[in-house]
Amino acid sequence: MTATPGALAHIHAWPVDNAAACIIDRSGAVHVSGDLDHRFRLASVTKVFTAWTALIACEEGSTSLEAPVGQPGCTLRHLLSHAGGYGFDAPMPIVSAGRRRTYSNTGYELVAAHVAESTGIAFWEYLAEAVLEPLGIDDVDQDGSAARDMHLCIGDVARFVAELRRPTLISRATYNDAISVQYPTLEGVVPGLGRFDPCPWGLGPEIRGTKHPHWTADRNSGSTFGHFGGSGTFVWVDPVADVAVAALTDHDFGEWALEAWPAFGDAVLDELGRQ
Repeated sequence: MTATPGALAHIHAWPVDNAAACIIDRSGAVHVSGDLDHRFRLASVTKVFTAWTALIACEEGSTSLEAPVGQPGCTLRHLLSHAGGYGFDAPMPIVSAGRRRTYSNTGYELVAAHVAESTGIAFWEYLAEAVLEPLGIDDVDQDGSAARDMHLCIGDVARFVAELRRPTLISRATYNDAISVQYPTLEGVVPGLGRFDPCPWGLGPEIRGTKHPHWTADRNSGSTFGHFGGSGTFVWVDPVADVAVAALTDHDFGEWALEAWPAFGDAVLDELGRQ
């Protein structure tokens, strides 16, 4: 990995104490800048790691996307795409499965518990064995909620972003399913952004679609997928530009991010999207 000037300079002007970012360009080269050794709390970016772990469990035959999990009528597919009917942190469902896009930490905690039960392996142990170690991420001391509590440095996040751009741990068919809109007619709320109708989501990653305003770049394609975290973190992959980006900070998501992140993303696409 090498640091590079240009778009990465944006992060040094952000109103945060610590920041780091990576860009993967169309050639697959990884560029990084910022606090490279700092371990950041990923917050909800954790959910994409959890989703990948669940997809691997499905491919290994331990479970399936149509396995019942949670309330009656709810499946693993529903939970991974925030269509399971559970509220943000509510232990009980607030609507039946498949009715609305109900963004939920509870849903992802149910996913983790189901993976652990299905595989017979503690969730964080399974995530380390199935995702982190094969990608060369040796910082496997993770615990807490599978919805929000991973801590990693930018170099390790970059290894996972490379997986999101070019999957090696899951099949192409599973990958295409993961980055495709699930239950495409559902409306719902993206926390911190507002209500969208429709509100597209994949199996883990949020999908940009026609959402506006949004935390990704104004120039990102509608097929862009990724996730942001309330701790001031994000990852996205734009399959059209064939560019991927991650940024980690220690300053909670807010108005500053809705100004800074799209500007950073547009600078990345201006610099690298047409290579």
